[in-house]
Amino acid sequence: MTQKSQVVLEEALKLSATERAEVAEQLISSLDEIPDADVEQAWQEEVQRRLRQVERGEVKTIPWEEVQRRLRHGK
Repeated sequence: MTQKSQVVLEEALKLSATERAEVAEQLISSLDEIPDADVEQAWQEEVQRRLRQVERGEVKTIPWEEVQRRLRHGK
């Protein structure tokens, strides 16, 4: 890591979690110069497919608090 990038990282780490997430999103987006329309379309279709499964009761959702608990306890 260069000195310049180290300085940027140190400053970024001083931001709130929300601000760091926004910066990270922008940085990652900047790596994809030409968005792949096929990938975007595939993701949209997958999101819609999963939403329909939830609406039809085919899958069980888990509250975020439960997901966090499981992650903390390795289950």
